[in-house]
Amino acid sequence: MIRTVARKEMLEIIRDGRFRWSAAITLLLLCGALAMGWQHYRDVASQHEAARRDTRQQWLKQGEKNPHSAAHYGVYAFKPRMPLSLVDPGVDPYVGVAAWLEAHKQNEFKFKPAQDATALQRLGELTGATVLQLLLPLVIILLTFSAFASERELGTLRQLMSLGVSRSDLAWGKALGISGALAMLLLPATVIGVAGLALTAENGALAGSTPRLLLLFAGYLAYFAVFLGISLAVSAKASSARVALITLLGFWIFNGLLAPKAVTDLARSIHPTPSTLQFARDIEHDIENGMDGHNPADSRAEALKQELLRKYNVDSVNKLPIDFNGVRMQAGEEYGNQVFDRHYGALWATYDRQRRIHDLASILAPSLAIRSLSMGLAGTDFPQHAHFSQAAEQYRRLINREMNMDLAHHAKGKPVYMAKESLWQKIPDFHYEAPGLGWVVRNHTLSLVLLTVWCLAAALAASWMSRRMEVI
Repeated sequence: MIRTVARKEMLEIIRDGRFRWSAAITLLLLCGALAMGWQHYRDVASQHEAARRDTRQQWLKQGEKNPHSAAHYGVYAFKPRMPLSLVDPGVDPYVGVAAWLEAHKQNEFKFKPAQDATALQRLGELTGATVLQLLLPLVIILLTFSAFASERELGTLRQLMSLGVSRSDLAWGKALGISGALAMLLLPATVIGVAGLALTAENGALAGSTPRLLLLFAGYLAYFAVFLGISLAVSAKASSARVALITLLGFWIFNGLLAPKAVTDLARSIHPTPSTLQFARDIEHDIENGMDGHNPADSRAEALKQELLRKYNVDSVNKLPIDFNGVRMQAGEEYGNQVFDRHYGALWATYDRQRRIHDLASILAPSLAIRSLSMGLAGTDFPQHAHFSQAAEQYRRLINREMNMDLAHHAKGKPVYMAKESLWQKIPDFHYEAPGLGWVVRNHTLSLVLLTVWCLAAALAASWMSRRMEVI
């Protein structure tokens, strides 16, 4: 009986011109978004690779130079694009694509695409994630709001009950029929998305992205199931199809449009972050005056000098077997690194607390759960940005340490010391390894759990309401 009801429901939906038009438009938008994401990924990935090669060659071919000048010359570290970013660009347009690595400073990321966006683009970018999180749920609502309510109004629901069709079989049949119609819309887009992923992935990246892709696919299926279950439950309970539609549209507006903005503002108010100017001033103050306010840079330098004099049993820096300036600069770098770790660690912890509020708010809106999970699996969430930032910072510290130690061991007694190209070659090329799926899941466990809870709750609500719905 369930199969019969499902077949009948699916045929009615397919024959409905409104479904064909809405499905065609949605499929066109989804495929267009994926195509644009694929093209953008290809362009940006090739640009990053070309820029990475150029900046590496500039570092290697800078000629004879003082090592400290070379440290200030610096290099760029480009954040690699993950293949699944073609579906969900996440925070990438807002956090920058490259870090400038130089002496004395942990710089903010540069080249943020959002800064160059037009006013229209800032209202919302058409991406695969946007279509899947906003438009597909709306299509599900439009297909499902009348599932029980219209049949009750037309009197066909009583006829079905009189034929011996149980409420449970009717609910399952309608759910399967609607799911079949949606599959006709999603399957072509899925094939196009996988094909695009295969074309963008290189050097085994497709195999590495497959587990993420499968979990992302399962997450979106659960998200669609939430709307399907809630729509069936409301249709079974509502007094009319009009009431069901208004109720479901209200939920859709709250879920997709109001809740994300409201929760973002709430998180920022509960856990505010310092302004860029204040953040930079706090770092500069701690480096110059000490993190406790009682250990200025001059005092630290004098303490280092006395320590070296005692260590080598001499009475003047000129008698030291190493260059004091090189050692002093490295000590300054190490103290600066402690300051950076303190302030950036506090900043990232604040962002993480804001993200936790988003995750907890998924109890009220499933869109918040799928947004967080989608960005995480696509490799475009803030935790993975911070992961890359930390890797780039460690590379910066490696460069500065090598430059300062070369000064310490080779600049002694030389009025002008110039290092040769062999020193630049000692610095390995920067290579970033993105975290694995387990790391991502651990960071988004709460979103995954709450999305699962929403899915189960929606299924139970649909079953409960369908069993207790009024026939007349």
